[in-house]
Amino acid sequence: MRTTNILNEISDGKLYDIEDMVKADTCGCNGCSDCCKDVGDLVVLTPFDIYEMTTYLNADFDKLLGDKILLRENNKITLPYLKMQDKNKNCSFLDKNGRCTIHSKRPNICRLFPLGRVYQDNDFKYFLQVDNCPEEELKDVKVADWINIENYNENKKFILEWYKFIKALTFRLKFVRDEDEIENINQILLDSFYRVKIDNDFYKSFEKLLPEVKNKLGII
Repeated sequence: MRTTNILNEISDGKLYDIEDMVKADTCGCNGCSDCCKDVGDLVVLTPFDIYEMTTYLNADFDKLLGDKILLRENNKITLPYLKMQDKNKNCSFLDKNGRCTIHSKRPNICRLFPLGRVYQDNDFKYFLQVDNCPEEELKDVKVADWINIENYNENKKFILEWYKFIKALTFRLKFVRDEDEIENINQILLDSFYRVKIDNDFYKSFEKLLPEVKNKLGII
């Protein structure tokens, strides 16, 4: 009920599937980068996001830390987030003209906007965020075309598995009081999913890695 109430407040009240049409097309944004500013605490980066970034930039995770991304703790879990910089709190990947330097490999959350996801029954739907985009007349577009993610089914499977894993880890950490143990768990998390070297097939590598990490962390 609470989720429904929140969605009604921030969306058009509808849920969309991947083949549905939605009024989300900004038609190129016309040079606007409003949604790329002051969102550092909102854009948490998944292992897939980092894989895309590091592969595109030919730079490993630790090279991006501090300059482009930051580690933040939430519910005892430490994860990487996009870094905002300068007094305008611009995303660290914006160039001087306000354009994204990794646009083709931008994080999944960035790719969605002005759409968002709501998870339900081991699945998720999309919703349209209202009054967040300064563009006054968004155009109709198919959700699949707007998101434009290669290997969508594999990507969706990963997103759902990652969501369930983080949810389970959050529950696991509720019962951990020892700071050293929490630090060790987060170290395993970062080393296993973000610092790991993946040569080409991210999804197969993740599928193999996930049960191994769950076992290490005591997650059923």
